[in-house]
Amino acid sequence: MADDRGPQGHLRLSLADVLTLSNAVCGFAAIYCITTAVLVPHLTDGSSGEGVRQGAASAVMFILLGSLFDLFDGVVARKLRSSGMGAELDNLSDLISFGLAPAYFVVVWGLVGGGDDHLLPVMVSAVAVLLAGVMRLARFSITTMRDGMFEGMPIPFAALTVLSVVLLQLPFVITLVAVVAVAYLMVSRVEYPKPTGRLAIATAAWGTVNIGCLVSWALRAPGAERLLVTGCALQVTLAAALPVCAAYRKVRTRGLRRG
Repeated sequence: MADDRGPQGHLRLSLADVLTLSNAVCGFAAIYCITTAVLVPHLTDGSSGEGVRQGAASAVMFILLGSLFDLFDGVVARKLRSSGMGAELDNLSDLISFGLAPAYFVVVWGLVGGGDDHLLPVMVSAVAVLLAGVMRLARFSITTMRDGMFEGMPIPFAALTVLSVVLLQLPFVITLVAVVAVAYLMVSRVEYPKPTGRLAIATAAWGTVNIGCLVSWALRAPGAERLLVTGCALQVTLAAALPVCAAYRKVRTRGLRRG
């Protein structure tokens, strides 16, 4: 294992570590935005003006940005030197940005949109997301990925799917069921493809496009509402379709081998 300490015991951070820590900062920034722009105004004077839209958009943008940092820190770690604590930093940062932040987003959505009457089911669904994220990361740390596939929905993808479900503004019960379903998929044995090669490029492009849609939505640009709904719907559709495609490819490969 590489020595992570400098001449006087100072920790050395690689470029990959800096990207990973940037992911953690994005998660913290998302929580800050949703608290100051959405929750605090709601609790103090019950307002839900323009700042709410901008705060929600900023929070989601930070989580999207964190997912891009998470995507590229692995690429940089493979190409360049990575410190011995890189894997631990990655899990801890992912927990902040893709476990705690989306769970908190769900709680704030429930408080602002449903009030105290719906607090218990909202808390249950939010805790489900958080605990599923913790277990997903723990399992990832002790298992070996095979054939370029993840077992269970990757936590960055799950976080973006949870946010998309909330932003779609579906009926309350449907939203909660969908959020819990995403939590289940994180700890399930359903396989998702790892974003490498062209898929990694497509993932980065998808995240960049979504950030643009969120900026347009926050600024109330013409057609931005439709763009946001379309992007969120596509994210949820991908979450459901990717494991089906992966299973089909797996069955087809087995059939070709037998043939």
